[in-house]
Amino acid sequence: MAITLYEDGDHRCLLFSDLVDDADDEAVQANQFLLMSGGEGALIDPAGNMTYNGLIMAMAQYFPARDLKYILASHADPDIVASLNKWLVTTRCTLLVSKLWARFVPHFCSAGNTAGRIVGLPDEGLRFSLGLTTLVALPAHFLHAEGNFHFLDTRARILFSGDMGASMVPHQAVETPVVGRAALRDHLRTMEAFHRRYMVSNKACRLWAAMVRPLVERGEIEQMVPQHGRRFVGREAILAFLDWIAVLECGIDRFEAENYRVPA
Repeated sequence: MAITLYEDGDHRCLLFSDLVDDADDEAVQANQFLLMSGGEGALIDPAGNMTYNGLIMAMAQYFPARDLKYILASHADPDIVASLNKWLVTTRCTLLVSKLWARFVPHFCSAGNTAGRIVGLPDEGLRFSLGLTTLVALPAHFLHAEGNFHFLDTRARILFSGDMGASMVPHQAVETPVVGRAALRDHLRTMEAFHRRYMVSNKACRLWAAMVRPLVERGEIEQMVPQHGRRFVGREAILAFLDWIAVLECGIDRFEAENYRVPA
């Protein structure tokens, strides 16, 4: 079932959250996003092969896959874009991904399928159009990948935040957003272990939060939607998350010499 994140008649953003069977713990729950604007479409983080069939069938109710303009990949992990070869075969889309991964993601594909169809995003990010909206690739390097981007839909005022804000919850829980500071406090238990290990350092988190905070305060971001788990809706919840992540000790901050020893 698709969850509508935004709709104004000419522009629509959908979330698909239940295409990975997470009941047996063999795969982590993952969200995929379809943006449709002025007759053009983009998929954000379409995930891997176990998701492809379900996603292309689900999106057919809303937008023809053959007309996709972009696939947007926050980074190059398998749960982000391992299904790339199938999308390149069935559509005419272009992949946008960090320039650091532009020569690695072809390893997901058959020889020749990626020729001329991958745009490597520069470290400083990029603004580009999709139909009636402007999308912004915001730098999110080392959160958790070396080359990493989040995608801001300026019309919908949604930040698609990749692994930042991810929570480990069953897909049934994704329908319920995190709203307000109290809800964020309750939600931390589903996020903390993931962020402490997968985010590279507090410095990266702090710099990212400082970039995003003014956008939230000016009302340019009203939702933050990660690639795993529940979304954050409203200024209070997003600012509370930024307060938390900006001081979180994580990644290499928590490692010492004993973490680099030859096993007995």
